[in-house]
Amino acid sequence: MKPLKQKVSITLDDIVIQQIKRLAEQEDRSFSQYVNLVLKEHLKKKENDA
Repeated sequence: MKPLKQKVSITLDDIVIQQIKRLAEQEDRSFSQYVNLVLKEHLKKKENDA
């Protein structure tokens, strides 16, 4: 069973949005999937650094 997800609203700089869209497209992912992936990787790194 897939983990539950929640919708959230965030405000991002335009340049960040454009870069995420470009990178997500390169990996054939949606914007949301890519943001989720990047945040998971960041959190994992922070956890490992602690």
